[in-house]
Parts: sequence; C-alpha cells; structure tokens
Amino acid sequence: MTCAPIEFVVPAGIDDPARPSGGNHYDRRVIESLTAMDREVHEHRVGDVADLGPLLAGLPDGAVVVLDGLLGSAAPGALEPVSGRLRVVVLLHMPFAEAATDESVRRSERAALAAASGVVTTSDWARGWVVRHHGLPTDRVSVAKPGVDPAPVSWAFPPGGRLMCLAAVTQDKGHDTLVAALAQIADLDWVLTCVGATDLEPDFVAELADTAQGAGIGDRVEFTGPLTGDPLGFALDNADLLVSASRRESFGMAVTEALARGVPVVVTDVGGHSEAVGGTTAGERAGVLVPPDDPDRLAAALRCWLTDRDHRERLRAAARDRRTTLASWEDTARLLAAVVDATPLEPIVVRDTTRAAR
Repeated sequence: MTCAPIEFVVPAGIDDPARPSGGNHYDRRVIESLTAMDREVHEHRVGDVADLGPLLAGLPDGAVVVLDGLLGSAAPGALEPVSGRLRVVVLLHMPFAEAATDESVRRSERAALAAASGVVTTSDWARGWVVRHHGLPTDRVSVAKPGVDPAPVSWAFPPGGRLMCLAAVTQDKGHDTLVAALAQIADLDWVLTCVGATDLEPDFVAELADTAQGAGIGDRVEFTGPLTGDPLGFALDNADLLVSASRRESFGMAVTEALARGVPVVVTDVGGHSEAVGGTTAGERAGVLVPPDDPDRLAAALRCWLTDRDHRERLRAAARDRRTTLASWEDTARLLAAVVDATPLEPIVVRDTTRAAR
C-alpha cells in the first residue's frame, strides 16, 4: 500500500542559526528521517500566520498535513474552513495556552486543535495537559517524543566544575534562579557556560549580568549566544553537567542532547523534564530533579555534585546507561508517520469546552 505524501508546514525560520529552537530542530530532523525512509514529504515554509489559510486552501481534498503547532495553534481561522476536507495533524511542541494569562489565547488554541483531525504532542505530560484543558478525546491525541542523534561519550573532568545551560536566555528558562543558586556556592570551583539566544529579552540578560557581577561571580558566567552543529557538539562535549532551572518544558531536548553524550543533568521537575531524564536499565532515575523557582534546592543539588565524588560517579554512570535507551530520530519519524496514516479524515469532536479545565 502506498502512503500519501505528507505536506509538512513549518515556520519560515526553521533553519535560522540565530534562532535555534527545539521545535525547529524536531521538525527538521523528522523531515530528514521521513525522507530517508523514502516517505514523500513536501515542505512548506510559512513566515506569517496570515499566509497559512491560503496555503491550506490550495491543497487538494484528502491531503495529509502535518502542521507545526507554533503556526497552527494561533490560527483556528485557517483550519476551520478545511476541517474534514484535509487530514490535518497539529504537531504541538508546547501547549502555548498552558502559560497564557489571556483567555483568548486558550480559546484560540482550543478552537484550532478542535478543527484538526489529530494532535501529536512531544511528551506524555503535554498530551495529558491538552486532553484535560482542551477537552480533546484521548484517542485523537498521540505522543511522538523527540529523538536524539548518537554521540560519543564526552570526556569527564574529575572535579565536575564545567557547568552548562542550554536554552534561550529568557525568564521562562529560569536563568535568574540559576544565577541566584550559583551565588550561594561561590566558594566552590565552577564555571557556567550559557548557550542560547541573548537578544530575545535583552533587559533580562542585562539584569542577569548585573546580578552575577554583584554576587562576585560575573567572571565565571559566560553567555555564548546560540550555537548549532559542530560548535554546539563541542560545547556539550566539554561540559561536565547540564543544568536547567526552566519554569516550563514540554519535553526538554537539551536534556537528552546531554545524556546522549553521557553528561549528567540537574534540572527542574516541570512539564516533560522527568520524561527526558528518564531512568536507567536498573530502574534508577538518570538525573537529579529539583523544584522550579527554588534557588536553595538547586544550590544544594549543585553543591552535592561538586563536593561528593561518589555522587558524581553515580550520576555519570546513570547518564552513560541512559544514553543506550534514548530514542533515535528515525524512531520519532516512524511513530509520527504511523499516527498520521491512522488519523481519520474528520475533525476532532471535543467535550464541552466551557467545562474544560483551566
């Protein structure tokens, strides 16, 4: 049986090295993997949500569409006219309504997902949130967790003082909590490399630099800006510990990028982070989870890492074990394709959205 081509709709900046994101990386690697599997994929780049409606309207009846959620969740007006005519599966990297204080954002995302034929999230946590809060039926919401590229085990610096945070420098990613935690362990030997865009919230970045300087650790915190490809791989290879104080994560691809190299992780217990951390083959957690917005607990976890050699070795062993169980991008693409092919050509029927959880 020949499978229908997939019309894959992605943001125009999917390959912009100045704006790397987990969602863009996911889309690109899945498209590459589907193509390598001899699945016909037509890539459509959309820079303005206003262009989405004409694009979908121009596709033939019955076309199979995978629509990046960054575009789709904000455009119910583009999806509703083609609902039931196109088989649209929204690939929701993050439920944007989860952090929204404006009810109109929630209504828009809910209406967009209800007009689709199916929804794919990147974690069990995100799937649960969408089902509970948007009233979607469980049989129309699936999960395709991000894969990771295989990598050699990084060289571990015995004292473990090379810390790395891989995330755009924004309030959502909790760099302020991380700097506050590091100020509490200024007596220990460590350096922090923050890899990620610094121009999204420049005032926040300036405040971070001032805070670090005032705490006497300014010369130990480096902001590199975004890195991709070999430079990112080099940075990960030279890290002893990945640290994330993020306040929101649908999955946490930075976590699996580190674990793929056997680099241990200390991250916040938010969203899908615990799924990214995962467990060892012996059933032990493969990293340390701490509460968000708690610099004291984060500082304690980092102090334990830096001062307890046995603890470091246990975490390193756990990370090396976890790397053997991580999914590949081929696994992700195969799962996404199976979901898309099984999705019926009919819109989702939601529960009473006035009763959907808030």
